[in-house]
Amino acid sequence: MTKEPAGQPSPETSQRLDKWLWFARVAKSRTLAATAVTEGKIKVNRVKAEKASQTVKVGDVITSRLYKNVRVLRVAALGERRGPAAEARQLYEDLTPPQNPEQSPPSLAWAERTAGAGRPTKRDRRLIDELKGKT
Repeated sequence: MTKEPAGQPSPETSQRLDKWLWFARVAKSRTLAATAVTEGKIKVNRVKAEKASQTVKVGDVITSRLYKNVRVLRVAALGERRGPAAEARQLYEDLTPPQNPEQSPPSLAWAERTAGAGRPTKRDRRLIDELKGKT
């Protein structure tokens, strides 16, 4: 029987934040999860997480601002391994409010492009070459 250090929660009831983010597939790697925590992109119970070693327990609410998305997740279980996505979804309850279509930026189809936006298409390039007499 091992005695746990004072002030440390038992491992069965808590887990490192970076490890949980990786197990739940919120971050692509544990290193990226730790980096996101130190950069201030992760909040636990509305408080910015300071260290990747901070512990989370079942019931905590995690807010992440990764990959241009804001996600609000409630910890439903602690992970034991990084498994498939279906297994990872069982580790949290997604509380992210649905986005209104009016608030999200319009997605442009491949054929649609506003004039002067980005590089010219192949068709545009041919018309430009024809106009300049390079054909």
